[in-house]
Amino acid sequence: MSESAASPPRGAAQVLSLPVEGMTCASCVLRVEKTLKKTDGVLQASVNLATNRALIEIDPTVASLEQLREAVADAGYALVLPARADESADDVSAAQEAREQAASATLRREFIFAAAVTAPVMALSMLMMLDAFRAAWPMAMDETNRLLLVLTAPVLFISGKRFFVGFWKGLAHLTADMNTLVAVGTGAAFIYSTVATLFPSALGLHAAHADVYFDTSATIITLILMGRLLESRAKSRASGAIRALAQLQPPTARVLRFGNEMDIPAREVVTGDLVIIRPGERIPVDGLVTKGETSVDESLVTGESLPVEKREGDRVIGGTINAHGSLELRATAVGKDTVLAQIVRLVEQAQGSKAPVQKLADRIASVFVPVVIGIALLTFAVCFFFTDIGATASMIRMIAVLIIACPCALGLATPAAIMVGVGVGAEKGILIRNAEALERAHRITVVVLDKTGTLTEGTPSVTDVIAMDGTDPDRLVALAAAAERGSEHPLARAVLAEAKRRGVDVPAADSFRALPGLGVIATAGDDSIVAGNTTILSEFAIHAALPSEADALSADGKTLIHIALNGAYAGSIAIADRLRPSSAAAVEALRALGCEVVMLSGDNEATANAIARSAGITRVYAQVLPEQKAERVRELQADGSVVAMVGDGVNDAPALAQADVGIAMASGTDVAMESADITLMRSDPAGIAQALRLSARTIAKIRQNLFWAFFYNVIGIPLAALGLLNPMIAAAAMAFSSVSVVTNALLLKRFK
Repeated sequence: MSESAASPPRGAAQVLSLPVEGMTCASCVLRVEKTLKKTDGVLQASVNLATNRALIEIDPTVASLEQLREAVADAGYALVLPARADESADDVSAAQEAREQAASATLRREFIFAAAVTAPVMALSMLMMLDAFRAAWPMAMDETNRLLLVLTAPVLFISGKRFFVGFWKGLAHLTADMNTLVAVGTGAAFIYSTVATLFPSALGLHAAHADVYFDTSATIITLILMGRLLESRAKSRASGAIRALAQLQPPTARVLRFGNEMDIPAREVVTGDLVIIRPGERIPVDGLVTKGETSVDESLVTGESLPVEKREGDRVIGGTINAHGSLELRATAVGKDTVLAQIVRLVEQAQGSKAPVQKLADRIASVFVPVVIGIALLTFAVCFFFTDIGATASMIRMIAVLIIACPCALGLATPAAIMVGVGVGAEKGILIRNAEALERAHRITVVVLDKTGTLTEGTPSVTDVIAMDGTDPDRLVALAAAAERGSEHPLARAVLAEAKRRGVDVPAADSFRALPGLGVIATAGDDSIVAGNTTILSEFAIHAALPSEADALSADGKTLIHIALNGAYAGSIAIADRLRPSSAAAVEALRALGCEVVMLSGDNEATANAIARSAGITRVYAQVLPEQKAERVRELQADGSVVAMVGDGVNDAPALAQADVGIAMASGTDVAMESADITLMRSDPAGIAQALRLSARTIAKIRQNLFWAFFYNVIGIPLAALGLLNPMIAAAAMAFSSVSVVTNALLLKRFK
């Protein structure tokens, strides 16, 4: 949605995910969506039939929750707001699950009642066709029809009440949906049969020979309720990822306060609290280990199958399991700020978003029900006026058209697959921001990989120190560490670690400035320090003939930080960042998917090429500044390539944003990667191919679902209009279509 000049900045927008009650088909989804988009202050809205939720982006200074609720209510549906202002995401999810369970229980009771009453109606109607049974049956035909009327009425108006109430609401708003088709179809059969039973002469019939269709009305209602019940259960399985993630948060936490251990609700833990974790317990909050050593099972959050060793100073994620040792940690994030809460929000929002492939289904759904009603009326008119089959047979064909054409499958085809695909991704440590990214990912032709932290482990260490004549190596390391102390770059941390290992005193820097892609400049006491690549030396007119050792180290794939002291080259520090064990296999897996693999690096060509050779990459761009990475991506796109950029989500933000799909390699402790479409919770490049395969599988399921939804109607409606489809068979087929779409989507759970 485009924003006008008066629109608030995007940072001021608020994204809400709220349950919507009363939706039954694709037409309902579109009506709620259009209503929300027309509401003042709504920047964007996406409504999902599979999750029964609306994802709404609003300007909170213009739109209020109450205004949204009233707008949706005016359209005939219910937008469920949080019970209180401070209600947590867990509370909202629990409340929605409770409502869904209650609705499912009600649906189950209605189906059981309808089935129990429909069985004798159906049996009696069929047996009355047999001469032998009619001779033994104590009631006359007109009396039997009255009995069938008495039995069928509760099925329609107790178990089937929801359809007629929905039809009436739609009529009041001059709209039509699935309820309209079911209510008109079953209502027409029931009204005709009632008149034929009570006032046969009005139809020119004799009471003893009037054909009635009470069994048709009752059976249609029962079969549709059965389909709804099966669909509800299938959708519950499809949305299991959210519930599984939410349940990872333990309800209580053991904290150390005033020198005593006490158990409190996890939501009452505050940042800075000391939390005690015993062996086998689930960690309640994000934190830093302050005491103890253990291994932590992070598989359900990051997808990492092996336990991760943790010791003092390491980060831990709430929801993970402490394997064996006792831990004390200081809470750094609680409640909605934890990694787990961020994951739940990302998954929930992604499941509620729409893929571009849904647009065709939306366009059809917007006119589907009125067109079907038109076809049904046309079927009746043609059959009644231009054939000799009579009013009764014409009505039956009209009813069959109405029932077979329910748009449920059309509405569920895409969102069911998206919901399962996103959920499966989350279980495997692949967080997908929205359905659009999921759809684009399967079309990727070029994958651009950042070197540091993506192909390599991102934790480099100093391997060699080259000091020029007259320069003490320890002093060189100390001054380099002084200059790098203010930098967050992994190479800077390696220099600081080397200074600590050597036990040298690192002077405080009086000034510091980082030059992205080049290095740093600083002053420490009487010394001015320049540290970085060869380009930064040229920038400051420092002319140095690098020793042959430096060239040899670069050829081995090591990164060199060149240091100039007081305007003269003083030496170099060699740092090696090892290739991840899975990098070469990951590159090969991407090639197997038909993708070209490109590496970008800010390092010199020798270092970049050495790493690329080890990973099996032949196309390399070296000495690329952060802003130039985005330009390289644009160049690839200009050639017609569909580009995925894989980086750390911070330094590579411009390139991630420029790419068709941005993939961020997370550490498992920061998932708020605003520039990335997909975040890999494990820092393992093998996840890239896995994400692309998941995208391809999900899109395949969407296409299968859409094909069968369209094919079902394209075949079913003509058959019904030609009288080749009994209304009861049409009802069974309609119920099966919705269940089959969700069941087909659930097959994605087999993805490995």
